[in-house]
Amino acid sequence: MTRTGAQTVANLAVVTVGLAAAYVILTTPPLRRTAFKVLRWWLGASVPVYVATEVRRAWVESSRPA
Repeated sequence: MTRTGAQTVANLAVVTVGLAAAYVILTTPPLRRTAFKVLRWWLGASVPVYVATEVRRAWVESSRPA
């Protein structure tokens, strides 16, 4: 098997496992609730940090002379 063929098989396996996990999570109510809690926590933590970082970067960039 060539390297490209092996990568294709590996990618297909990862996608298949991901889809199966998504199906199980979305069809099992306790897992679905937990997944949405984690998603809300992740978005609640990462989005404000990203915005603050970009605002700080813009502030620093705006003080540079032209």
